[in-house]
Amino acid sequence: MDVKADDQQNIWSSILQQVQSSASNKLPSNKCILALGDNETGKTSLIAKMQGNEDPKKGSGLEYHYLLVRDEYRDEQTQLGVWVLDGDPVFKNLLKYALNEKNFQDTTVLLVASMASPWNIMDSLERWSNVLETHVKNLRMDPSQLNSYKKQIYKRYQEYISPGDEIEGLMVSSQIKSRKLDGSQEMDDDEQIEDDVLTNNLGLDIVVVITQTDYMSTLEKEYDYKEESFDFIQQAIRKFCLKYGASLFYISAKINKNCDLLYKYLVHRIYVLPFKTPALVVEKDAVFIPSGWDNEKKIEILYENIQSFKPDDDYNEVIKPPLSRKVNQKENEINCEEDQIFLLKIQSMLNQNVPSTPQNAIYKTFDKRTASTVSPIDSTNKTGEGVLQSFFNNLLNRKNTNPSMSPRTSMGNTSIGNTSIGNTSLTNTSISNTSLTNTSLNSPSIGNNQTDVDQTSPN
Repeated sequence: MDVKADDQQNIWSSILQQVQSSASNKLPSNKCILALGDNETGKTSLIAKMQGNEDPKKGSGLEYHYLLVRDEYRDEQTQLGVWVLDGDPVFKNLLKYALNEKNFQDTTVLLVASMASPWNIMDSLERWSNVLETHVKNLRMDPSQLNSYKKQIYKRYQEYISPGDEIEGLMVSSQIKSRKLDGSQEMDDDEQIEDDVLTNNLGLDIVVVITQTDYMSTLEKEYDYKEESFDFIQQAIRKFCLKYGASLFYISAKINKNCDLLYKYLVHRIYVLPFKTPALVVEKDAVFIPSGWDNEKKIEILYENIQSFKPDDDYNEVIKPPLSRKVNQKENEINCEEDQIFLLKIQSMLNQNVPSTPQNAIYKTFDKRTASTVSPIDSTNKTGEGVLQSFFNNLLNRKNTNPSMSPRTSMGNTSIGNTSIGNTSLTNTSISNTSLTNTSLNSPSIGNNQTDVDQTSPN
């Protein structure tokens, strides 16, 4: 009985050990990302793109989001928290909720700047890196603990191996991995990295993200940016990344360029999941430089294309803001009308110019003061009335210039008959084969005279 009891106890112990070991291998749920940068740099849009959210909602102060992380090999998933700090400096006191002593080791920092305003990139990166550095110094963290975090960043930078060199560089890999750091051991001079690398080691894993790289084509067209201008910007950013041991990404959430790559790289850095993409420096709007890959010699390759200025020139003196910048200017869209609507408009316009028909009644009141000089029918009327006005004017002019002319005049198909001035009546009148039937001028008076047009019909 005692042997059976011992066996059962051993079985339960082994089961508990297996559960405990499998639980320790699960993806941790306490990891998080902190995104820092100016307003309008696309921080929220970037996170939404990695989430697969097509309708991002921008908050204020300190936003919180999360990314779903899945390990396909072990069929496990977890949530990666994302803090997005507002670009207004008044909210920097909220950093204590996103980055503190408890989650310091589990936090990855994104420093975000925008290619839509390249003249502000370096100022923005310097400003937010200073905010981050000041916040880290103010944390109540054990100095020895902070020093151990810095050594981990140092070690990780040294041990980077490009995916293409993993097989070919086995010897180099073994040599790099043999460089171990502990709390009491100092590295030899020949094992140390370059002097300009990790000079501002904060003990945090930092990724510099340059957003809105699709705007580079606009900079070329509207602001006359050249290839050497973009090379100068890139070399300045890469030198900044060397100081903090940071990675570098050029992305565009608008056209979904490098967004998926950034997500995979973050998951690789945070959860140590596989990542096989090497550095990308060929396309100027899709640069990717992992932490540990870059150095001064690789940056000097960009110098070959920089001719108009020197690489060491002041950034703000070379990349200057334009005198008149078009801020978020959008081209006016021209919406074409449907064919039927367009034709209906044309038809209505043509109908307005159609001469009045003979059946329409014409009403006109004459002013006594101008009756002697103004024709009986106003020139502002429609085309048919204009014809009548021209006819009557010709009649009066002929009467005044040639008194001996016969009262009955024939012009083509037009005849004038039984015409008198004073109490004047016009009958049997035909104008260019146009008949006026039952048409009357109501009470037009010239002095005490009255003109009636009655029963008008073609001759």
